[in-house]
Amino acid sequence: MTGNRRTFVKSAVAAGAGAVVVSQLGGRLFAADEPEGLPVWRRPQASKAPKPLKILILGGTGFLGPHTVDYALARGHEVTLFNRGKRNPGMFPNVETILGDRDGKLDGLKDRKWDAVVDNSGYVPRIVKLSADLLAPNVGQYLFISSISVFGETPKPGADETAPTDPLTEPNSEEVMKYYGALKAACERQAEASLPGRATTIRPGLIVGPLDPTDRFTYWPVRIAKGGEVLCPPADDPTQIIDVRDLAAFIVKCLEDRNFGIYNATGPEKELSFKAMLESTKKAAKSDATLVFTDAAFLEKNEVAAWAELPSWVPGTGATAGFSRINCKKAIAKGLKFRPVEEIVEDTLKWWATLPDERRAKLKAGLAPDKEAKVLAAWKEAKKAR
Repeated sequence: MTGNRRTFVKSAVAAGAGAVVVSQLGGRLFAADEPEGLPVWRRPQASKAPKPLKILILGGTGFLGPHTVDYALARGHEVTLFNRGKRNPGMFPNVETILGDRDGKLDGLKDRKWDAVVDNSGYVPRIVKLSADLLAPNVGQYLFISSISVFGETPKPGADETAPTDPLTEPNSEEVMKYYGALKAACERQAEASLPGRATTIRPGLIVGPLDPTDRFTYWPVRIAKGGEVLCPPADDPTQIIDVRDLAAFIVKCLEDRNFGIYNATGPEKELSFKAMLESTKKAAKSDATLVFTDAAFLEKNEVAAWAELPSWVPGTGATAGFSRINCKKAIAKGLKFRPVEEIVEDTLKWWATLPDERRAKLKAGLAPDKEAKVLAAWKEAKKAR
């Protein structure tokens, strides 16, 4: 099943690794029943920071970027964006945007000073080096957004920031689809090499919530909201998710507190079973769906792909037992917080409702309805035979 997960992760990366994508806002910023202005899921509840910072964000208009901008602005910081101007241009009309390209067209950043830089669009160490080296003399902190994928697909349960990362077996390769985790790990090392002692690396797990272009979590709220029998993975298998807004708040906190070093960042604080997550989802969606929990052997026999067709799940035993058991105590001690699953689900559904019909017509992840029905029937037959 890990091969299926690998394929899906690669396709998700392709959507975010510099590709031009369709706006996830669907041309609308608020639902019909909301007041003019930002929707509720883009209104951070934040007081002003004691000291305003000048923050540069490399990217800023995709998924994590907008929420980071929203939170930084709510805290009273001055934000500048650097991007190509191709994804959701005009999203922040009152925020300075410097147009350029990370791969060699960085002139707009020369001789500018910022307190901190957030790099949430770095996938290749050579390109990270270009920006980090250029900015090093004029910034106090370089915060790089990495991924728990640096641990590969089979980390040991409880892996913390000291756990070994995947080596880049082809040192000069820039094939992000092939070496995603290893390249991210190499980017981490490059950021630290360019700004020794002034680099911060945050390794998120599965980022979820409004604006998610992958549907890796959105599948569950949308599917459960439809009702009926819902095919689910083993009830006791764990999952780890982090709401994009909680991650954005932690990013800004690391800048305000000048927290350096490496932090795993996924959640929640305590182990979350799939049963608990999906029951919370059902409650938040006010759904009468029937959750049908199965087992890993049955799913494999019926060719149900972990992570892709049952998003955010990999088997909680065997080789992948540690994938959803990453240790994040270090980040929690520095202020990483997690909102309830119910709130994530409610806001995800509110955002989903604002999207165009053609975007909502087919989820990018999850089981096709006909296959789900077929596998559910097979599960019932298997139970009868026991």
